Amino acid sequence: MSPRYRTVLFDLDGTLLDHFSAIHRAHTHVRRHYGLPDATRDEVMGAIGGGLPSALAKTLGPTHAHLLDEALPVYRAYWDRTMLDDAALFPGALDLVRALHASGAQVAVFTNKHAPSARRVCTHLGLDPYLAGVFGATDTPWLKPEPEFTAYALEKLSATAATTALVGDSPWDVSAALQGGLAAYFAVTTGTHTAAELIAHGAPAAHVVSGLVDLTPALLSV
Repeated sequence: MSPRYRTVLFDLDGTLLDHFSAIHRAHTHVRRHYGLPDATRDEVMGAIGGGLPSALAKTLGPTHAHLLDEALPVYRAYWDRTMLDDAALFPGALDLVRALHASGAQVAVFTNKHAPSARRVCTHLGLDPYLAGVFGATDTPWLKPEPEFTAYALEKLSATAATTALVGDSPWDVSAALQGGLAAYFAVTTGTHTAAELIAHGAPAAHVVSGLVDLTPALLSV
């Protein structure tokens, strides 16, 4: 097989990685720390994607927004202890990443997840041998969809936007691909948004699939 794109950037949570149980647990821990009712899984799923401070502000709610700065270390301490519990790759993730790497494509993780956490979980799940880089929050002042973050990742990979595709699960990913001028964007509905939501945000309908196992023909040619 040969790659259709020289570089493929993968989002992490909701795209390659099912980390939602661990994330829900950490948000619940913070709320219990402050004597607040547990957040539902749907509330947490609806909050994540734009980076931890944004997500935690949403799950704390506007009434408790003043707690955010002190709540972040509470979250991170618990997260560091428990983040590898229940972390699992989605079906087809490892096979697709391995096949792209074997075909000669450059593969990287491009995420708004805290960068040290992203690298740690990628190592834990055996992705490292196939990745040219893992770029996440705190590596730069930017987050997706800011084009500066996309440009940073491409520069580190010695890649060009015209030969790069992005695979993600959220509007942040769609916007990152569009604002970064990437060659293509592919969406999976294993994460936080439906196909209709992704298409409404600008994802090509033909590029929205139910899972990574459906993306092989789009990313690799025989």
